[in-house]
Amino acid sequence: MKKLLIWQKSMDLVIDIYRITRNFPPDERFGLISQMRRAAVSIPSNIAEGHGRKSDKDKLHFLAYARSSLSELETQLIISERLGYLDGKECLHTISELHKMMFVFANSVKERIKEAKNVKIK
Repeated sequence: MKKLLIWQKSMDLVIDIYRITRNFPPDERFGLISQMRRAAVSIPSNIAEGHGRKSDKDKLHFLAYARSSLSELETQLIISERLGYLDGKECLHTISELHKMMFVFANSVKERIKEAKNVKIK
């Protein structure tokens, strides 16, 4: 799992989110700060959980959770930008890259599933 570039990049995003949310107003501690941190942590956590599963269908299932959390975090970053709490360009760029990586990763897992179905057992 630690060798997966997608996991590494999502871990870096978690650190970035923790750093930037330190500068949010204190009244956001139980609002955006908490939501953003949970969504960010959920991304590599679900990638790791999926990676630890034996079946490709399970891998896809947890990757879908990671993608959902990534979209949630993207929305929260945009809200934070609109509120003037941060300039999220760098994080939004990373999120865009992760969306692409997850798409490619999911397609490769789907292809393995498809190939496995086409293999005839003798």
